[in-house]
Amino acid sequence: MTDKKPNILIIWGDDIGISNLSCYSDGLMGYRTPNIDRIADEGVRFTDYYGEQSCTAGRAAFITGQNPYRTGLTKVGMPGADIGLRAEDPTIATALKEQGYRTGQFGKNHLGDRDEFLPTRHGFDEFFGNLYHLNAE
Repeated sequence: MTDKKPNILIIWGDDIGISNLSCYSDGLMGYRTPNIDRIADEGVRFTDYYGEQSCTAGRAAFITGQNPYRTGLTKVGMPGADIGLRAEDPTIATALKEQGYRTGQFGKNHLGDRDEFLPTRHGFDEFFGNLYHLNAE
């Protein structure tokens, strides 16, 4: 067995149902997603899950491993709001960095847009995306 750490890729999308990815519906209904299916076949598929009432709450729960009521990130915030990831909130990125990983987040964030809330302040080595999707270009 090699000591090389496995790559970790998490694809997080909004408003995706089980029939939107053919790796979950075995192609019986919905869309055909052969590239995502290949990634799923080579890795791990999460099959037990629950949804939060907003994308912010869901992202906060996954990234911090905490209930959104603990972080205060229960609904979509507004640009400039003083609610976002706090310095004391653990993140999957900081946990992975402790294990020697480099981390990145790409796409929608929705966890606060003030400087102290940015992904690069919470363990992500790089971030490219939008902090809010309203009127995003």
